[in-house]
Amino acid sequence: MTTHQILGRTEDELLWFTRRQSLKAAAAWVALGGLPAALAQQRTNVVEFVGDILLNGGRMLPGQLVQTGDEVVTGPASRLVFVIGNAAFHVRQNSRLRVERGSSLNTVSLLRLISGAVGSVFGPSRSRAIVTPTLTAGIRGTGVYTEVMPDGRSYFCNCYGVVDLAAGSTRLVSDARYHQSFWAAPEAQQGRYISVADPYNHTDEELEFLARLVDQRTAWQVAGRKGVMDGRGFLDPQPPEAHPAAPR
Repeated sequence: MTTHQILGRTEDELLWFTRRQSLKAAAAWVALGGLPAALAQQRTNVVEFVGDILLNGGRMLPGQLVQTGDEVVTGPASRLVFVIGNAAFHVRQNSRLRVERGSSLNTVSLLRLISGAVGSVFGPSRSRAIVTPTLTAGIRGTGVYTEVMPDGRSYFCNCYGVVDLAAGSTRLVSDARYHQSFWAAPEAQQGRYISVADPYNHTDEELEFLARLVDQRTAWQVAGRKGVMDGRGFLDPQPPEAHPAAPR
C-alpha cells in the first residue's frame, strides 16, 4: 500500500477499495465483460454503490444506470463507482456532480463537480473536461483526483497523463507520470490562481482500481515502478521548480 496524506477526510474513506465488497464488485465487472457486455445485456453500468445516493433528485435504486446528462448526489458515508464509455468514476461521500453528454449517450464531455470529491480515469479523447467552481481541467486521457474544499479552493491531482489547467487568468499544462498536484483558488495569490500542492486524499491503488474497470493501466504500472510521492509528477526526483505551478 502506498503512503498517503489525509486532509479533511478519514483513513477509512481513502481505503474504500480494500473492502471485500468493492473487490468482488470490480472482479465481477471485469469478468462479465465490462461496459460493452453490460450494455448488450441491459445491465447497469454501476459497479458499486453504498449508502444514500440521489440520481436526478430521486433515491437511486439497485439496477439503475448513470447516464450522461445525469446529476449525482452522495450522502454521508455513501459512495458510487460507475463507468461511462472509456471513463470510470468513484464519487466520494457528500458530493454533487453532473455528467454532461458528448457526441453520444455513452461519451462524457464534461464532469462538473459542484462539491465533494471524485476520482476518475479517462481513456484517450480530444475533448473532455472536469470543471469545479475555481478550475477547468481539459482531459486528454489520464487519471485524476478532484476535490472541492470547504474553504472554496479546488484541489486537483493529475495522477498521470496530460491536462490543460485554467483558473482565473492562470493557464498551464500538466504533464505527469506520478501525481502532479495543484491548488486552484477563487482569488489570485501573488498574481496566480494555481499553486503547488502536495498529494492528498487518494492513493495509487484507487487509480489502479478505476483503470482496471476500463481496461487501462496507470503510467507507473506501464513503467513497472513508482515515483516520488512529492506532488511534482515525476517518476524520478526533480527540483521544486520542475512543478509547472512553481513560482518562476
